[in-house]
Amino acid sequence: MAEVKTREFIPASRRAVDNPQLQAALKRAGGGFDSARLDAIEELGEERWQELRERARQIKEHTLENLDYYLEMLYNRVTANGGQVHFAADAQEANEIISDLALSRGAKTVTKSKSMVSEEMGLNHSLESMGIRSVETDLGEYIIQLADETPFHIVGPAIHKTKEDVSEVFAEKIDRPGLVEIEDLAEAARETLRDDLLQADMGISGANFLVAETGTLGIVTNEGNGRFCTSSPRIHVALTGMEKVVPSLEDLAVFLRLLPRAATGQRLTSYVSMVSGPRAPTEEDGPEEFHLVIVNNGRSRLLQDEKLRGALSCIRCGACLNICPVYRKVGGHAYGWVYPGPIGAVIDPVLVGLDEAKDLPFASSLCGACREVCPVKINLPHMLLTLRSRLMEGDEESRGKATFMDSTMGHGYRMLMSAPKIMSLARRVGRMTQMAVARKGWIRKLPLPPFDRWTRSRDMKAIPKESFREIWDRELSKEGTPRSREGPKGGRS
Repeated sequence: MAEVKTREFIPASRRAVDNPQLQAALKRAGGGFDSARLDAIEELGEERWQELRERARQIKEHTLENLDYYLEMLYNRVTANGGQVHFAADAQEANEIISDLALSRGAKTVTKSKSMVSEEMGLNHSLESMGIRSVETDLGEYIIQLADETPFHIVGPAIHKTKEDVSEVFAEKIDRPGLVEIEDLAEAARETLRDDLLQADMGISGANFLVAETGTLGIVTNEGNGRFCTSSPRIHVALTGMEKVVPSLEDLAVFLRLLPRAATGQRLTSYVSMVSGPRAPTEEDGPEEFHLVIVNNGRSRLLQDEKLRGALSCIRCGACLNICPVYRKVGGHAYGWVYPGPIGAVIDPVLVGLDEAKDLPFASSLCGACREVCPVKINLPHMLLTLRSRLMEGDEESRGKATFMDSTMGHGYRMLMSAPKIMSLARRVGRMTQMAVARKGWIRKLPLPPFDRWTRSRDMKAIPKESFREIWDRELSKEGTPRSREGPKGGRS
């Protein structure tokens, strides 16, 4: 499995915030993606967009509730089409399956189309350890492979790189110095990759969708490399998570309308490839062998969790990353594993362990923007709160994973918010204490831990003279409507 650095989220975030080049790249890329998404929705019409979102949510919910049924149907259809299906319980088993296929067929060079699951598995390193050369052919993935980095963004793996950065990488890694224009850099990559694409013994692709009723893979790309990888080599291996299944081609059509608009603002991606197995005896093009590797790697834990299961509906459009104020400040590498942003803050802790990624559920302002832009209506804020609760309160799976300080602060906050008199006393004490540090209604630096962590990179509003309760009472008394202090069962209202 790919190296897990989720424990380093806080220091990695600080480094990202202090990097001006990275901040400029994040501002440029995130805003561009989101503006294109909004334009695409406006062209389609808000009412139609919401209809498609709701239909997609229903399809995903139904499929996940009946996933065993649709996986069996998919297996039968792919097998009937002449392909072979392999189920991998974890990343290690998936790597072994693909490595064994490559070694047994004498494959020396493998070309890869973009696949987040292969990043999750650390597939390139696994193949290289077996003496098999693995080449990324998506331009962004190719750049970060040469730079020995991990993807920065789900859709744009190298959006943090400037053309000057890429020029340096190409000069060092593929001996193409002196390239300064983007067109020249792209041409150099095309020329270098062309020989690998033509000579590869095996092609590996991801799959955006798996159609159960026909055994068809739906693959969407904006570069011709994806179709090259699936059709030119004599062996095609498709690698995907078990959650990518949809029941029918009609259902697939819904997602083909949503995904490109949410991801890049396109009506349709440049290439939509439909793969249903190896080439038939009557066909001239296509692979001699087709293998579908379906990976679990912790997804069954998400599937069994009623509060988090919806995260498996993700179609990897990246819209939640583009709108998230946290991602747009710290970028993808700070999250420390394959999936960044709000969706990563939910699924990473489940896939790598809540104790390993305990900071990620708190990497959110809970503004709700991610939920609003998600094309399949995943309620990410609710899921983040669920994980926070498990860390603070503990449950059967996560009990003991919260630190003593975190647990104590969580219980203290709950007691404070449920006791109005204590809350009022704390507010008065806070008002008196802040007099030494508050200026013009703002606190720009707090010297004492743990409060100093808040003001390292942001200002904090000073505690106001009046509480909300006091303002509420005062405004209602002006209207001549006294507020009852007793609730229906004798409690405070």
